[in-house]
Amino acid sequence: MLSKRHFFATIFAAGLTLSAGIAAAHDKLNVVTTTGMIGDAVKEVGGDLVEVRTLMGPGVDPHAYRQTRSDIVAMANADLVLWHGLYLEAQMEGFLGELAGQTSVVAVAEQLPRNLLIGHDDYDDKFDPHVWMNPNLWALVVANVRDALIVQQPAHEEDFRANADAHLQDVQALAGYASNVLGSVPPESRVLLTAHDAFNYFGSAYGFEVMGIQGISTESEAGLQRISELVDMLVERNIRAVFVESSVSDRNIRALIEGAAAAGHTVEIGGELFSDAMGAADTYEGTYLGMIDHNVTVISRALGGEAPERGMAEMLN
Repeated sequence: MLSKRHFFATIFAAGLTLSAGIAAAHDKLNVVTTTGMIGDAVKEVGGDLVEVRTLMGPGVDPHAYRQTRSDIVAMANADLVLWHGLYLEAQMEGFLGELAGQTSVVAVAEQLPRNLLIGHDDYDDKFDPHVWMNPNLWALVVANVRDALIVQQPAHEEDFRANADAHLQDVQALAGYASNVLGSVPPESRVLLTAHDAFNYFGSAYGFEVMGIQGISTESEAGLQRISELVDMLVERNIRAVFVESSVSDRNIRALIEGAAAAGHTVEIGGELFSDAMGAADTYEGTYLGMIDHNVTVISRALGGEAPERGMAEMLN
């Protein structure tokens, strides 16, 4: 663990400066989050009592993300830093561990009961981090965000609890919508093939067989043998739709489609899904509810199910 003196000396050595407000009282709780999903939860629970900065925006892959110089300053100046954990931000773990000695840092998914988690493909002692794909699991993370805010500002506990309860009702409604529309997909069509294994919790919750070209982390490589095996599977099982992800290159998906075409089998892209990042800022898809509503609606419609074109809230673009 770095000493406080050494930690800040490292920042200054990098040519960075800290805000003059670091020691000043804030009217709002200054919260920095790693992912957009956590940032959205903070906004919903914190409301007007928080100011939120999210490090990873739309289309950003958290598995490979490394903190920038400005990120370091933002986190050092924050009242609270919230990150996911479960090895999602693999390249940032060392820094976040050092930062925890200097300010309040909480890994909001790391606290989930282990019996609810899916094991990691590549590491015996780690778990699949993509818990937001199951709204019922994400509700537990929202509760952890609420509790972290209460620790920082206990005077506003009543506000945080009320906001969290309202948001969790929306998350519960989303879970119900997902169950209904995904249940309309014919059983033989419930195969979800994407760029990497981000949808295992989704598959477990809604009865889909999930396949990723790459593993749980986008840092894993997809070899020619893996592509060939999946092409054979597409042909053999007459699967007609695969999905790209907003935060992962579509190169491997297009290789699959080309391989299937060479074998005389037509496969189409069923749509773009939000896996490790939400949609564009200031859009419905740029919220957690919109992200999952989009995914559920696109998957259901592409695989033969029944779902309204504009989703649960009639707000999809």
